[in-house]
Amino acid sequence: MNPTDASPNLNELEFALLNRFQRDFPLVARPFDALAQQLGSTEQCVIDHLRRMQQSGLVSRVGAVFRPNAIGASALAALAVPPERLDAVARMVSDFAEVNHNYQREHHFNLWFVVAAPCAQRLQAVLQQIEASCLCGSVLVLPLLEDFHIDLGFDLSARADQTFSYGTSSTPSPSQTAGAAALSADQQTLVAALQQGLPLVSRPYAALGLPEPQALALMTQWVHTGVIKRLGVVVRHHELGYQANAMAVWDVPDAAVSQVGRAIAATARVTLCYRRNRQLPCWPYNLFCMIHGKDRDEVAARIEALSALCQLDAYPHTVLFSSRRFKQCGARYAPSRELAHG
Repeated sequence: MNPTDASPNLNELEFALLNRFQRDFPLVARPFDALAQQLGSTEQCVIDHLRRMQQSGLVSRVGAVFRPNAIGASALAALAVPPERLDAVARMVSDFAEVNHNYQREHHFNLWFVVAAPCAQRLQAVLQQIEASCLCGSVLVLPLLEDFHIDLGFDLSARADQTFSYGTSSTPSPSQTAGAAALSADQQTLVAALQQGLPLVSRPYAALGLPEPQALALMTQWVHTGVIKRLGVVVRHHELGYQANAMAVWDVPDAAVSQVGRAIAATARVTLCYRRNRQLPCWPYNLFCMIHGKDRDEVAARIEALSALCQLDAYPHTVLFSSRRFKQCGARYAPSRELAHG
C-alpha cells in the first residue's frame, strides 16, 4: 500500500502501523511482536518505527482513549477573549494540566478547550480557576449529555469524497453517558500509567505499575465494557495532513436530538458527534459534530453534504472553523499530585 498525500514521509511499514492499528491493539504480553507478525517485520523494527513517529510528532502515543466520563469528569468549555489578549489567555489555559485540547475558533467564543479531571469537584475547581485567572467573563461550560460517535481515528487511505473516520468500535458501548465509577487504588495506578501512553518496549503491560497479568485482565475488562473507547496508535491529524477542522453545531428540538444525532453518526462522515447542554441566551446549540479534512474547502463540502443527507437545514446552526491549535494531548485523569510529576 502506498502512502497517500496525507502522509508523504511514511514508508510502507509506517503507513500500515498508522492506518491499521489505531484500534484493536493486541492485549497480549508482547503486542509489538504480534503486530510484527501481521506485517512481516520484527518486534524491534515495529518499536523503532513507532518511536520515530512519536518523536517526530506524527503519533501522540500508543495506548488507551477513555470514553468521556467513564472515569473522572470532563467538559468542553469556551471563552470570549479580546483578540489582543488571545495569545496570553491561551497560554494561561494551556498551562493547566487538566486541559488537553485548546483551540482558537472563528466565533465570538473564540477559545475552546477540553478539561478533564479525576472528579467533578476538581473539574469545577479548574474551571473556576481559569475564569478567575483569564478575566474574560464567564466560562461557557458544555458537559457531555449523550454521545453518538466519538472516535478520532483516521483512515489515511480514504479519498476526499469518502469518510476518513473509522466506524463504531466492534465493542458495544452505551450511547447515554453514565456516571464515572469510583476507581480502586490499583485502577488509579493503571489509569495514571496509561494516560502517558504505553512504553515502547517489548512487554509494555508489565511496565504499568501492576503485575502484567493483572494489568492485561483489567484493560481487557475496560475494553469489553467500553471504559476504554479505543486502544491503539493515537495519531496527530495536523501532522498527517488533515490541516482543517470545524465544529458544526445545530439547535435541534430536545425531543428529536437523539434521533438526529444517531442519523449523523450512521453516515460515518464525522469524527465526533454528541449532544451537549445549551447555555441560554448565549449558546442555543445542543448537537455538536467535528469534521476534519485536508483543507477548509474539503471540510465545508463535507458539512454541506452531511446537512443535505441528514436534512439538517431546518435547524439553526453555525460552523466554527479552527484557526490555531494551542494544545493537543491525551486527557489526564490522574490526581493532581501525579500530574505535577508527569
